[in-house]
Amino acid sequence: MSEEITTIETPDGAMETFVAWPDTSGGSTTYPTVVLYMDAPGIREELYSFARRIAGEGYLVLLPDMYYRLGKIRLNMKDADESVLKKMFDAMGSLSNKLVMSDTKAMLDWLKKSPLANGGPMGCIGFCMSGQYVVSVLGSFPDNFAAAASLYGVSIVTDAPDTPHKLASKMKGELYLGFAETDQWVPDNVIPDLKAELDSHKVPYILDVWPGTGHGFCFPERDAYVEDAAEKAWTKVFDLYARRLKTA
Repeated sequence: MSEEITTIETPDGAMETFVAWPDTSGGSTTYPTVVLYMDAPGIREELYSFARRIAGEGYLVLLPDMYYRLGKIRLNMKDADESVLKKMFDAMGSLSNKLVMSDTKAMLDWLKKSPLANGGPMGCIGFCMSGQYVVSVLGSFPDNFAAAASLYGVSIVTDAPDTPHKLASKMKGELYLGFAETDQWVPDNVIPDLKAELDSHKVPYILDVWPGTGHGFCFPERDAYVEDAAEKAWTKVFDLYARRLKTA
């Protein structure tokens, strides 16, 4: 496994990005790309571990620090008090679909020059906060992204003009959507409204509601972690990437 921290220039400044890829000694020197969009607590070792896990399946992985416009924010969520939670929610609120799509365009430009990227179909994955962004990415960059995975994603269906689910008509790739059985951040209308929109535009997708889970069930360092569901969700994600990204 190889990894580095680099910076990607965006219209709003330098975005620190963790990059991981398989050991090139095995013969391959270029790989399909997967972008890992962080959750609300932001960059931390747990996300680096996720990036390494994806890279170990044969992918070039980019994990951008999406809070770069605010400086270098690193939150300790293990002992989070109200001030830490406020900082997290303020940082989360600083983002928008428009800003994240701009950052995604900057990553695409960076990848064009990367000797590690194979230039083929790409994938992405987002947890919590970034579930909305990976759905938007699939609809905003349909010629680049062929697979997107959202785990207990929030704000995928909203009343806003830029609600992600209304990009279904532009999608060419496939979605994996893994929701928690109990999630206060996902209103009851989200799943039926999302399914109706995807079905109406014949978007290929798999949608699971994992029994016995709550928001955050994929993260081992959280009390909400449910190992069986998390591992089964990872299997579905990697099956999706193998189908859509590892083309001949």
